[in-house]
Amino acid sequence: MTLIKSISGIRGTIGGKVGDNLTPVDAVKFASAYGTFLKNSQPATRSKKLKVVIGRDARISGPMIHNLVMNTLLGLGIDVIDLGLSTTPTVEIAVPLEQADGGIILTASHNPKQWNALKLLNNKGEFLSGKEGEQILEIAESESFDFSEVDDLGEVFINDAYMDIHIDEVLNLPLVDAEAVAKRKFKVVVDGVNSSGGVIIPKLLEQMGVECVKLYCEPNGHFPHNPEPLKEHLGDICKLVLEEKADFGIVVDPDVDRLAFISNDGEMFGEEYTLVACADYVLSKTPGNTVSNMSSSRALRDITNKYNGSYQASAVGEVNVVELMKKTNAIIGGEGNGGIIYPESHYGRDSLVGVALFLTHLASLDMTVAELRASYPQYFMSKNKIELTPQINVDAILLAMTEKYKEEEINTIDGVKIDFSENWVHLRKSNTEPIIRIYTEAKTQASADALALRIINEIKAIAGL
Repeated sequence: MTLIKSISGIRGTIGGKVGDNLTPVDAVKFASAYGTFLKNSQPATRSKKLKVVIGRDARISGPMIHNLVMNTLLGLGIDVIDLGLSTTPTVEIAVPLEQADGGIILTASHNPKQWNALKLLNNKGEFLSGKEGEQILEIAESESFDFSEVDDLGEVFINDAYMDIHIDEVLNLPLVDAEAVAKRKFKVVVDGVNSSGGVIIPKLLEQMGVECVKLYCEPNGHFPHNPEPLKEHLGDICKLVLEEKADFGIVVDPDVDRLAFISNDGEMFGEEYTLVACADYVLSKTPGNTVSNMSSSRALRDITNKYNGSYQASAVGEVNVVELMKKTNAIIGGEGNGGIIYPESHYGRDSLVGVALFLTHLASLDMTVAELRASYPQYFMSKNKIELTPQINVDAILLAMTEKYKEEEINTIDGVKIDFSENWVHLRKSNTEPIIRIYTEAKTQASADALALRIINEIKAIAGL
């Protein structure tokens, strides 16, 4: 189960057998399916060539997959704007600016280095819908590709300016005040997990007048720790924030769409609270509605209520959050994994936007980052997972849990979420890994952990583990 096809794209581990992993053959097959999908979506009368923006993170397999995917599109007669080393949000903003027909980001996001993936975008630079993803999988399955003749092959146009363009776009946002930030003379440690975040985040900070201490900022793809920005992986930056007497620390994942902060006391700010803090600032200036997914903290709902806005929760997955944000006219939203979506910039998770809003917020306050965190509603989460094996029937487990807790408030739009009066649990099959995720939240860490342990034991009993 190392080749996963979902609304989050096509991802798998490098090497192994075709169809089981993300081999060169699979990369070509799915790039062919995406290119064919774009061609099928265009009117027959169109004379201009299609155009796709491609960028990648710094994974070791990146250049290989990049070349395979790019040359496949050329073979379909599609022109490619090649951004080279880039970030997910950078590719997202480049697609509409280039008036392209789509975009591909080659990244497995927070997965370890043996993974890579094709994340697929539409002509707005937003993730494809589930329905569109299904169409691409059908095309890949049937291998109904029609490649171009020699005179009609696509061309490559290299553009390595987009990281700078992205930074300029962020600095030009009305609620970002680089001058106010520069006056505060902040000192910040950055963990770029040896990927593209190690290039773009320090550049942004320098342009905002922030002193930047770099940790793991060489974009060589050798991740120095598990790249998911969770507490258990971030001991080095927590220590360095204290040693440097920094105002706070910034951690991003390899493709820079997830953002976590380390407080000045060397403790985790909490990736759930990245969105809470940014929303607090945005709502204080421009009141409105917010959206996060069902696995995210109740704290965003509390902050939204404070500013008389309306909060709603979507199914997990960026495309679902964006869809609900558009429907409810939300002015900020995202996911509790540190993903900030700010439509004033674009409808995609963007760590640069999050960093700039957070710094501007902090510049206007007379408090430390630890004090800011303490000012928010206090909730604690426990994030756990159970590895899947072919014997585990996830649907049967979720059905059994729904039946067991039918007297509680239950939501089944994405797995099963059980809302108790003082806490909640969300169980779902991951879109990105062969696991069941078990997220709990409560008023204390001990309560969240205890609830998670109880639920895990109940699942294991149902599954006969």
